[in-house]
This record gives sequence, C-alpha cells and structure tokens, in this order.
Amino acid sequence: MRLAARAHQAVGEVNGLAERIPKEAILINTLVLQEAKDSSAIENIVTTHDELYIAELDLANAALTAETKEVMRYADALKYSFEEVRKREVLNNRLIQEIQEKLIGNAAGFRAVPSTTLKKSVWRCRLHAPSNPRGGGGANEQP
Repeated sequence: MRLAARAHQAVGEVNGLAERIPKEAILINTLVLQEAKDSSAIENIVTTHDELYIAELDLANAALTAETKEVMRYADALKYSFEEVRKREVLNNRLIQEIQEKLIGNAAGFRAVPSTTLKKSVWRCRLHAPSNPRGGGGANEQP
C-alpha cells in the first residue's frame, strides 16, 4: 500500500511538472517516439532517433526506411490512443479496433475463430483468446 501511495505521489509530481511545460506535446511526443522505438526493437524492427525525428518533421524529401515507417505507424497509433482516451474518457472495443487499424494498417478486428489457442512450453499454460470479445474469456489454463 505504501508503494501505491508513493507511486500516486510521483505521478502527481510529474503531472504538476508537465503543466509547467509550455508545450506538453513536446514531452509527450518524445516519450511516444521512445516507446515506439523500444517496443519495435523487441520485434527486431530497428531504427534510430535521428530517423524518427526526421520522419516526425515530415520532410517531403526524406527517404524513410521501412523500419522507420513501421515505428512511426506505432507512434501515430499510440498518439491517437492517448488523444482518444483523453477525449472519450473510456477505452472500449470500438476504440481498440480503431487503434489496431491504425497500428496494423487494416481492419481485421478481433479474432473470429473461437478457441484460438496460443501456447509455448516455457509459459506452462495455454492462453485462450475469447471467442466473443464482449463476453469475457481470455483466462489462463494450466496444462
């Protein structure tokens, strides 16, 4: 409980500092690009900060690599998510599908095949995607 209280206090301090920044979008965009870059690197999609900043400036003559375009799509989806959750004050299935469309570049939506099973021996459990995204599911089962 003490850790939660300290975390809450730290978030409040960051919020207070963020309000002092003349253009908070500068901080948010930098964090978004860092998150997009680092998360994409996990999937072996590697780009540099320089390439991302050039892409962010949207220079018409900039030749962007496929990796940079992929990371920028991730960053755009993250920014869109942030703005929409802030505006709507809710994260629902429709918004999740909109975010997925921006991220992946298609409108595939939720998995339609019931009982899709993802498993890996090191997990020691089976992960089931819900057959109905509105009706629960997603519980872990021990093998």
